[in-house]
Amino acid sequence: MLRKTVVGAILLLVILTVVACASPDSTPASTATQEATPNPKPSGPIKATWIETQADGDTVYTPVSEVEDNWNTNFKLDTQGGSINFMAYVVDGEIFVRSNVCPPCGSVGFSLDDDILICDRCATTFKAKTGDGIKGACVDFHKASVPYEITDGDIVMSTDDLLAAHENTIKPGWP
Repeated sequence: MLRKTVVGAILLLVILTVVACASPDSTPASTATQEATPNPKPSGPIKATWIETQADGDTVYTPVSEVEDNWNTNFKLDTQGGSINFMAYVVDGEIFVRSNVCPPCGSVGFSLDDDILICDRCATTFKAKTGDGIKGACVDFHKASVPYEITDGDIVMSTDDLLAAHENTIKPGWP
């Protein structure tokens, strides 16, 4: 009699476990691993990752996912006078695109630390949301913004806007 009770209790426990695992509120392990997980923001300063852009006439495209996955990116625009560098990064869920040059020290690289851009060469700091200089030797060379639109998963920019941002960054002060 005791043996039948133990076997019955075990059988009931197995049935309850199977029912609980099959309930609609639970997510099967195979589905959970297939869902896309966004790249979590790294802690501390984020060095920029170089990405490729596509150009079509006077329009430049870069995938939003490249910027969102890497948090801080650099890209080049090839012109008749040579390559010009730009940065695209994410702060508080918003993408910013700016000229990527620090004229006095010659740097073309910035790390992103929360909402601060840090020149990789001279350590001058800038507000990532506005491009305004905060502190350092190159503080007067604000990082000009590039207007853009997001279309079909791409950041879409005009070469004229990219060139204007570059010109506004290589001169001290705001235009």
